Amino acid sequence: MGKTKELSKDVRDKTVDLHKARMGYKTIGKQLGEKETTVGAIIRKWKKHKVTINRPRSGAPRKISPRGVSMIMRKVRDQPRTTREELVNDLKAAGTTVTKKTIGNTLRRNGLKSCSARKVPLLKKAHVQARLKFANEHLNDSEKAWEKWLSAVLKLTQALRKKDYENRRLVSHRLSIMDGVI
Repeated sequence: MGKTKELSKDVRDKTVDLHKARMGYKTIGKQLGEKETTVGAIIRKWKKHKVTINRPRSGAPRKISPRGVSMIMRKVRDQPRTTREELVNDLKAAGTTVTKKTIGNTLRRNGLKSCSARKVPLLKKAHVQARLKFANEHLNDSEKAWEKWLSAVLKLTQALRKKDYENRRLVSHRLSIMDGVI
């Protein structure tokens, strides 16, 4: 199969103008540098539809308008934990009925693939309570004690980054003595 390309609107309009001037397909093709069959196709299309612009391609039109897409993207950007169900309800309120799958396809088309809202918050109540308890216990500690604790935590995280066995043994040892650091 040969190369296919769309001709510019100017070339198509010139083709039609030359046809109106009673020139033949072969003459028009030589003058514009196009094939005779291409010229014939342009003129047949003009005779049938009275326009030289490209007709829309086949396929279903988009369910979500460009404004709807920008609304979805803005909401997801502002509130990353928004679910597809909430976005469906927002669009339904705006007058567009779509499915969760359509929302997911739209997000993927706009660069948000493999994204899903978190099902649980990062900090659970137990974590918050533990942090508050730790903070209250060490509320009146001196700055030197905090620096000592911070250096121990930094050494611990550095040891966790290394993968050799010796450091992993040190980590468990440091964890056991870390309670007595402060």
